[in-house]
Amino acid sequence: MKTESCAEQGAIQQKTICDHPRLLRWVHRTFAGGFGLRGWRFEQRLSSARKYVLIVAPHTSNWDFFLLVAMGAALRRKVHFMAKHSLFIGPFGPLLKWLGGIPVDRGQRHNFVEQMAAEFSQRDDMVLIITPEGTRGRVEQWKCGFYHIAHGAGVPVVALGLDYGARQIRIVSETRTTGDLEADLRVITASYRGVVGRHPELDGFARGD
Repeated sequence: MKTESCAEQGAIQQKTICDHPRLLRWVHRTFAGGFGLRGWRFEQRLSSARKYVLIVAPHTSNWDFFLLVAMGAALRRKVHFMAKHSLFIGPFGPLLKWLGGIPVDRGQRHNFVEQMAAEFSQRDDMVLIITPEGTRGRVEQWKCGFYHIAHGAGVPVVALGLDYGARQIRIVSETRTTGDLEADLRVITASYRGVVGRHPELDGFARGD
């Protein structure tokens, strides 16, 4: 019987859309073009790092996923994202994995942080996308798994803002972790000031309210 950790490891190793650059360019142009018609701008300034943890906030709507598909396709990196395992059950499971999804069972105790850090060490090119809020609802504090993965792997945390107020997707900061979790989180969360989610009443923590 396969364990959850083995399933996660398999999701990392299997081929994804990132292995098909022509298709990736088409996906980016299609999604970015569609949102562009609605007034959205996708910042062209990307991180020069080949490996990093990309955190995305505020996460208040299912529409965030489609914005991320367009942005993820433009990163020109091997992109993966984590999502709750229940989303991978049913006909959309294989599609999510092909898009780079990694199922995570938050109810299970395992060394997922160590596994992801190890994956970074074995690769020359990898971006792991994480929504630190962990839910579309309002939260009082972020889940810190993204920080521990980045620190353990020795890669930067790149913060991406989904700004529905300005209709813009942009990188708001890039941080090298120091090991001082509280101090680093203050710097990272402060970079989201002024970034407004689709449902502003749910994104107070990300904006530093």
